[in-house]
This record gives sequence, C-alpha cells and structure tokens, in this order.
Amino acid sequence: MGGSGREVGGGEAHAAPATGEAQSASGAGEAQSVPPGVEVYDVPVAGEAQSASATGEAQSVPPGVEAYDAPAARKAQSASGAGKAHSVPPDAEARAAWVGVEAQAVPGSAEAEAEAGPVVGEAYDALGGAGAHSAPRARGAGLVVGYVGSRPPTYAAEPTALPVAEPDGLDVAVPDTVLDGAAYGACTLRAVSIRGDSARYRGESRRDALLTARFGAGDEALVLVAMATGARATPGAHRAAGEVCQWIAEAVGRSHARLAEDIRAARRGDLKSGLHRLTDRSLGRLRAGAAEQGIEPEQYTATLRCLLLPADPDCRVRVFFGVGAGGLFRLREGEWQDIEPGVAEPSGHPVVGFGSPPSETPDGDRLTMDLGITTPPNPYDPAPEPPREPFRFRASVAQPGDTLLMCTAGLADPLRGEPELCAHLSRRWSDPAPPGLAAFLADAQVRVKGYADDRTAAAVWEA
Repeated sequence: MGGSGREVGGGEAHAAPATGEAQSASGAGEAQSVPPGVEVYDVPVAGEAQSASATGEAQSVPPGVEAYDAPAARKAQSASGAGKAHSVPPDAEARAAWVGVEAQAVPGSAEAEAEAGPVVGEAYDALGGAGAHSAPRARGAGLVVGYVGSRPPTYAAEPTALPVAEPDGLDVAVPDTVLDGAAYGACTLRAVSIRGDSARYRGESRRDALLTARFGAGDEALVLVAMATGARATPGAHRAAGEVCQWIAEAVGRSHARLAEDIRAARRGDLKSGLHRLTDRSLGRLRAGAAEQGIEPEQYTATLRCLLLPADPDCRVRVFFGVGAGGLFRLREGEWQDIEPGVAEPSGHPVVGFGSPPSETPDGDRLTMDLGITTPPNPYDPAPEPPREPFRFRASVAQPGDTLLMCTAGLADPLRGEPELCAHLSRRWSDPAPPGLAAFLADAQVRVKGYADDRTAAAVWEA
C-alpha cells in the first residue's frame, strides 16, 4: 500500500481525492483507492464525512460527487465492517467498494453510528467463518455461501430457475427463502426455510413450509413454530406442507390458553394426548384432501414438526411434537446433543398375561388351536390404509445458554452425517448472543456435498 493508493483494474493506481486531503481510516490510515465510474452511497451533504474507525478522522469528499444518503446534520459515519472508511476518487459518480460489499450511510443525528452487520466487514465470518470454505463469488456479489467438507457441492450456491407458475394458482406460489425471528420471555427465536440446491437448479417449488405465530398477549402468550415437508416427487407437495402448517396453527390457536396453562403447570400427559389429537386431525384433513383429488394418500401428505414456546419469562419448558422425519438438537456447552424423541417398538414374542390370548375361557373351556389359516379378505371392506408415522413428543426444561434446534430432514441429515457441519455451527452458535437474521440465514445454508434438499430450521437461544 505505502500510502500512495492501491492498484486497480489493469494496474493503474487511483489515488485518494485531492480535495480535503481525505485519508482512509483502514489500518494505519493508508488511503485506499476505488475504481472510477463507481457511485458513492456514503457521502454527507456538506462534503464532510466522519469515519467510524477507532481514530474517527474526518474524510473529505471530492467536489461534484453525488450524495445519496446524507444524514440531517451533514455528518455520517461509514458502516463498513469493523469501522474502516475508504477514500473516494474524484469522479462525478463513484461507488464505495470493499470486497464486493457496498457501505451505506445511516441517517440520523449529527453523530449517527452505523452498526457493522454480519455481511459488511465480516463477510467471511458471517457466511463461512473458520472452517467453512468460500465458494466462487458471483459477479457483483459481496455475499459468499460457504461449504464444509473436502469437496464443493455439485449444484450452484445461488438460485438458478424459478418454479413454473399457473395464472390461477399464484396464491399457492412459495418464495425461495423465508426468514423470521422474535424474542419473548427468556428466549430469542430465529427461523428460516430455504429451497434446496437441487430444487433451485431444476426449477421446482420448495417442498418445505414454515409458519410462525403468536397467540395471546403478555406473559400469557404462546409462540408456535410449525414446519412441514411435502412428499417427494409429487406435484402438490408444497401445497400439502403449507396446508398442514396452517391447520395445526389454527388448532393450536383455538386452544392456546389451555395449552399455555398446561405447559406452565408441567402437565405432560395432558399436553401429549391433546397435541397428539390435534396433529391427527390436521394430518387427517390431508388424507381427506387426497381422496377428494382422487389420488393416493401418500401422494398428498407431509411430515409435521412443531415447537411451543411460552412467553412467560419464568417458564423455561419447551414443547416439541410432530410426525415424520427431521431432527431435534440441543447445543449445550459447545456440544451438540441429539434429543429427537425415540419411538418405542414392541419386541420379542407374546408372553402369557402380556399380549397373548388366554389358554382357556373363564368357565374352563379350552380354546381351539389356531391353525394359522388366513381368512380371505371381504371385498366390501375398504382397502387398508398405509401405516402411519408415529407421533413424537418431548417436553424439556431449557437452561441459560442452551440453543435448541428443530429442523426438517434437509438439515438434520447433514448434521448427523457430516461432523464438520456440526463443528462449524457449534462455533457459530455457542455465543450467548443470538445471531441476527442475516447471519442466521448464512449459517443455515452452509452447504455439504451430497445433501441438496430443502432446509427448514428454527433455533431458540436461551438467555
């Protein structure tokens, strides 16, 4: 650098602007040049900008530069990463460019401060961090989607093709990504649903659905996070997932007062039976919808996973329930714990008094021997339904510093199959301070070769 400007483009060095002897506040105060013909976004009206660096040296602005975002008091602080300011060349239209990330001024008071977001100044940390590889950057993009593992994934990191839309079906179209967040009681929620790399390449709709809702107010409120995954290779998968999330939310909303009371009173049995009933009703409506469409039930179905969070700060009970594949994990003291509730399956042969028929009647008559001859099916009986997924339920008490993660199979499978992803997210989410929405999105989409399905995740940080 040497203080004389940085070489850009074909080797031509562009010096810092002559007017005002502007100095950049990066590092030891060396001026950094910017290619010409770029438009400036962080320029105060009076031509005097104060950098957000540690030294706070004033930066002059060359004449004729067009100001797009000037604070009222004619002073602005640069919002670039760790507070580094960059000098602007004397062009009529210049753009501040630093590793592909544009710095924008934050309007406000005379000394408005721009908070350094995870994608400005710390792009690598927020989007890959230590241990994650940087993928090739798209032209003009400052955000890089990283990956873990020895090889990069097959598909591109960014969306390629949009799903086919129907003029009369735009109400069921789903976006590529959904991002949400909230803070209630002692917990902070982050939730995201991302279309998988394979669906982005093939122009298919996101089969995962995400719904977040709050029922009630104050400490009596109850927060619901519902996520679902439609059946693979079925045309209405995204509709089925969206409908079952809406139906379970309606059912929980009508019973939220009783549910919140049962959670605070730790009535585990009542909670499990009640939520099991609500889940069965919601999935039953999907089966009825399949019958109305004249298709098999397995062609219009979805997994369902839900999380109930009471807003009462004195209640740390977190309730999970649902049906189908996915994952429930807890990050405690830097270590991941797989706390997905197991499904009890009967094992062994029947034992007298525990499942086998009695050898005789109460009157002493011996029963006839079962010769094992099967009875032919009745042609008038309805066809048997396919076996249903077992209901899963878990109520646990959170501890300060815990991070609870509920996700669909698109994220649960690589978490269980790729140790590097576990280590990466452990480093990223072990901080007691929850990440912002942009940082959480970047973390959730760190890719792993061989896993290209939709990802939906909800994480809860305990204060």
